[in-house]
Amino acid sequence: MATESTLLRVLLRQRHMQGYRTFCKEYDRVAKQLDTDLIGRYPSKAQFYRWLSGDLLGLPYADHCRILEKMFPGWTAEQLLSPHEGDTDSLITPPQRTAASAHPVPRPVQMPQQARLADVTAVYPSRTEFLHNITPRDLFEGAKTIDIAGLSLNVLCQQYSDKALLDSIETGTTIKALFLDPNGHNITAREHEEGLPEGHLSMLTRLNIEALRRVGAKISPDARDQLHIRVYDEPLRYNILITDQTKCVVQPYLPDARGVESPTLVIEKDNAVPGLFATFSQVFESMWYRAKETA
Repeated sequence: MATESTLLRVLLRQRHMQGYRTFCKEYDRVAKQLDTDLIGRYPSKAQFYRWLSGDLLGLPYADHCRILEKMFPGWTAEQLLSPHEGDTDSLITPPQRTAASAHPVPRPVQMPQQARLADVTAVYPSRTEFLHNITPRDLFEGAKTIDIAGLSLNVLCQQYSDKALLDSIETGTTIKALFLDPNGHNITAREHEEGLPEGHLSMLTRLNIEALRRVGAKISPDARDQLHIRVYDEPLRYNILITDQTKCVVQPYLPDARGVESPTLVIEKDNAVPGLFATFSQVFESMWYRAKETA
């Protein structure tokens, strides 16, 4: 029977792996062969079904592409997630290479990354979608410097464990955390803009600052100067996260919308082309310079 679907959905059905749990088991089996750090990082259920339906704005995160291409040798991630029309009962095999060719099946021709997006390597329609693909562990684990500015910094204070944060600091990670001042004018303005009760965001921000201070209280004397907490009272424009001065995640704050609804840009420093990394790195440093230490 002719159907319209992604090629991935057809191939999974032929291998009886179209169920989410079955797919996740296979994902972990392949991840174990490639990189044990990828075990357990399979897509969310909602994301998996978007892969099957083709409801995507672009390719998934690079590690997902690696796993998919290992699952189905001979196919590229682009091909697997492209629409497929045909007889789903007939066995589908990868495109054949000629004997004279020792190269992998070529990917579709695309404009150079620099010409399209400068140093922007991924764009997500919301913070929720971003965190489905890139977890706090992906963001923070192994980083030697973490510079983060925004409102309450939930991704650092609520979505990453205190133990992991403390272990990172003790092994050399330096953190600069810049919160919107919970006692300032601009956090009250943001509460009004989002239609929240007065004091709601201020309370959440104070709780997160205290959570980070509790981590700081456990740091050994030799590592005490590696955690820095400041506050600023300025109009809320961006959430900025920079790790190792090479990768930057930026989210604008939209009017009348919560932060989780913000579109999210992933930017990777590329010295060969002009881009946005230098812009947002400078914005962070300027905000940090004007900020004040917490009491």
